[in-house]
Amino acid sequence: MADKRDYYEVLGVSKGASADDIKKAYRKEAKKYHPDLHPGDKTAEAKFKEINEAYEVLSDADKKARYDQFGHAGVDPNFGAGAGGSGFDGFGDFGDIFSDIFGGFGFGGGQSRRNGPKRGADIRQVIEISFEEAAFGCKKKITLNKTETCETCHGSGAKAGTTPQTCSRCGGSGQVTTQVRTPLGYMRNVTTCPECHGSGKIIKEPCTSCHGTGKVRRQRTIEVDIPQGINDGQTMQISGGGEAGTKGGPTGDLLLTIRIKKHEIFTREGFDVYITMPITFVQAALGSTIKVPTISGVVEYDIPSETQTGSVFRLRAKGIPYIRGKGRGDQYVKVEVETPKNLSQKQKELLRQFEGITEEKNYKKRKGFVDTMKEIFK
Repeated sequence: MADKRDYYEVLGVSKGASADDIKKAYRKEAKKYHPDLHPGDKTAEAKFKEINEAYEVLSDADKKARYDQFGHAGVDPNFGAGAGGSGFDGFGDFGDIFSDIFGGFGFGGGQSRRNGPKRGADIRQVIEISFEEAAFGCKKKITLNKTETCETCHGSGAKAGTTPQTCSRCGGSGQVTTQVRTPLGYMRNVTTCPECHGSGKIIKEPCTSCHGTGKVRRQRTIEVDIPQGINDGQTMQISGGGEAGTKGGPTGDLLLTIRIKKHEIFTREGFDVYITMPITFVQAALGSTIKVPTISGVVEYDIPSETQTGSVFRLRAKGIPYIRGKGRGDQYVKVEVETPKNLSQKQKELLRQFEGITEEKNYKKRKGFVDTMKEIFK
């Protein structure tokens, strides 16, 4: 007996601690050193046994009184008549404590009731719209196959004029509890009721419309407002557009993912629009007023003389309207100077004449390239 620690010290309480204080201390220490939390840890296992032994004594009024008077000898199995053994039969609430503390580790208890209101599932769907519809918004009709609350029985699942009865096996909880004796005491095991399958109710006369499920599957067509400025891949959340809930639970949502069709000439980055536009050699050299397509229609733009291929011009506020608030992005026009094809003899001759009177200074990029090439290969 001399090598045993004081039971009050083991639980970390004073000798004058109340029964509630002792129980609280035991809960704390038992959870800290439980073998399920420390698999294979011999030290934790020994601590856990020591804590159990201390609580077995201090939670029993008779044993506690003997321990307070005679120490460890007072609770020895051979001490006096009716001193009790060293097992776990002496404290009746031991299994309840384990149920409270370790319900999540397979000891039963702590399991949530599964026969209460449950939210319906969300429905996910993809919708394809045009570039312009995404830019300016639109209305779209969508057809869905979804479950709804049965209108005949209002979701109860019972035939008209009848009501579901409380399950006599589980008392309406949807769960049954059994006690199993283990070396650690009586443990509670909580399982789904086999009679009502967890619903807590027994339907003796099912509704003929929903066959007792409380739900029916129907096809619905709804109209959805697609906001202006929405982008490819964005998902709209439409509250209440999903599957019906259970036992009065709320309906799920409709999650609508947007896909935008590829446009023939426009591309998009954020709220800005991009376009590549070919122009002639003469337009680029002399400057010109060109007609530029935008998502709002054709506009005129003056390009300056000596414009080079690849030059980019900005058209303010000609892009995508902002999804929230006023204003819109810009449009960027990249020009490409197109070399003419299928030239006539006269056109070729005029070009040769033009080339003959054109000086090297008229081609700054070409001149710079030639000078660099000469430097490299001199």
